[in-house]
Amino acid sequence: MIKLSTNKFLLTIEGAIKLGFSVLLENIAETLDPSLEPVLQKNLIKKGSQQMINLGGSEINYHSDFAFFLTTKLPNPHYLPEICIKVTLINFTVTPQGLEDQLLVEVIKVERPELELQKDNNIISLADCNRQLKDTETRILKLVSEAGEDILEDEELILTLDQSKQTALAIGERKAEAEVTAEKINVSREGYRPVATRGSVLYFVIANLSLINDMYQYSLEFFVRLFRLRLEKSESSDELEKRLLILIDDITKTFYLSICRGLFERDKLLYSFLNTAQILIRSKNISQEEWNCLLRGSPTNHKDKENKAQDYLDQKQWVGLWGLQESHENFANIIDSVQDVGDKPIWKELVKSETPWLVDLPAVFEARLSNF
Repeated sequence: MIKLSTNKFLLTIEGAIKLGFSVLLENIAETLDPSLEPVLQKNLIKKGSQQMINLGGSEINYHSDFAFFLTTKLPNPHYLPEICIKVTLINFTVTPQGLEDQLLVEVIKVERPELELQKDNNIISLADCNRQLKDTETRILKLVSEAGEDILEDEELILTLDQSKQTALAIGERKAEAEVTAEKINVSREGYRPVATRGSVLYFVIANLSLINDMYQYSLEFFVRLFRLRLEKSESSDELEKRLLILIDDITKTFYLSICRGLFERDKLLYSFLNTAQILIRSKNISQEEWNCLLRGSPTNHKDKENKAQDYLDQKQWVGLWGLQESHENFANIIDSVQDVGDKPIWKELVKSETPWLVDLPAVFEARLSNF
């Protein structure tokens, strides 16, 4: 394993090429050192029976077992086409569903270790059944291909077919039982998925904090380690529903407090908001249309709407209200409300207030949002 900052890294690559070793070049950027060009292009020269490559101005023997791997820690790298055509790109970035499944394993290992052990044993058993069936089929095909002209006279083949039939029936029964067991195990495991789902949501909020400030970078290893620690240290309960609530609450609070220690004060409220928003989006309490309205505002076709509350709303706010009215059923008729004589003072106070979250909305909207 080497880095571009390693002293004489080309000598390491040269030795690996000669001996047929593998080299892992870590932490590359979006551009590569020009000296690696011959290796990436595999500019091989044949001299007699030997394969040679020109590296660093000298020709060296090229071993066929040599392999070259490059990795980057960049979250979303962009490589130019001239690099992409020379390598095979593999994206190992974790996905929300993939992380959720990974965290579910961690939850089960702590909460129901016997269940995870049974699952592993069951997978091995199913694989063994499939292997035995495959071996039986291979043996039969081999005997049939080697049989003489009259297959009915081949006693070994007839006996093997009879034994294979009995074996296949027995293996089929074992496989059916293992599949039923696997289904029961999966049902039991799924009961703990809400904890894994919450963990997955929290991780991707934390991972995206680097977009706010480059200093806010946390590894998946750190996250999983803290996640596992809270599973072990949180309050116990024999009731599944209560235990799930305890775990979700504990994990959410612990990660919030841990991450806030490394955030600037001005970013803590934003982190809290992102946590809340993503939790509500995952639970489908916030639709994608509502989230898009918040991020991007109203569609452009409302820009020509006449502002009938211009004494306290500018045109941008007025257009935003139209978008809110169309994207969220709880804000239906909000345009009429901000113009209503009775509601107008309330909306005006809300707009002018330095603490708008403390101002009560008009009664109809307060009632709608109280159940949200």
